[in-house]
Amino acid sequence: MLYPIIVVVVLVIMFLAASIRILNEYERAVIFRLGRIIPTKGPGLIILIPVVDRMVRVDTRTITMDVPSQDVITRDNVTVKVNAVIYFRVVDSMNAIVEVENYLYATSQLAQTTLRSVCGQVELDEILASRDKVNIHIQEILDRSTDPWGIKVTHVEVKYIDLPPDMQRAMAKQAEAERERRAKVIAAEGEFQAAQKLSEAAAVMQQQLMALQLRYLQTLVQ
Repeated sequence: MLYPIIVVVVLVIMFLAASIRILNEYERAVIFRLGRIIPTKGPGLIILIPVVDRMVRVDTRTITMDVPSQDVITRDNVTVKVNAVIYFRVVDSMNAIVEVENYLYATSQLAQTTLRSVCGQVELDEILASRDKVNIHIQEILDRSTDPWGIKVTHVEVKYIDLPPDMQRAMAKQAEAERERRAKVIAAEGEFQAAQKLSEAAAVMQQQLMALQLRYLQTLVQ
């Protein structure tokens, strides 16, 4: 008599273990019931029908993804290596699972191609001097392209730009020449200001000398 009760208890425990799920605040459950999707559930306690339901957990927190270094030929035909980091999160869990096979992989691949495309449309100086503008352009393209997948790209940051050795040497020489030019300009401005001061001092001395001479003549007349 005891054995059937034990079997029933074990079956009930197994049923509960297979049917009860607890989702954290940042998690959502995409559930397929007999292959058909039902409304997204979570967070908190949810109950599944064993065998009938299949659940996929989706993390809705912001994800940080490194974009591997990409070989890019800029518009002015300079070959550079560029890498970046993107920040995105899932805003529609159902679309993230249904509309794309693997949203993480798809977003990574799209980020790589977009990085190459955008950097290839601008000159090297623009990438170096207007990086914020390039970041915003990439972010807008990614956000628009991933929207059908339920993905929101919040920020993109180009992290590192690796220049060819000859380009690095040329830029170093250019920077050195610019520093020398600025030093010469500063020195010339200093000399000009010194000359102005000397001229002003000479004018004052000349006025004082004339005043002394006039005073001397007045003394003789008296």
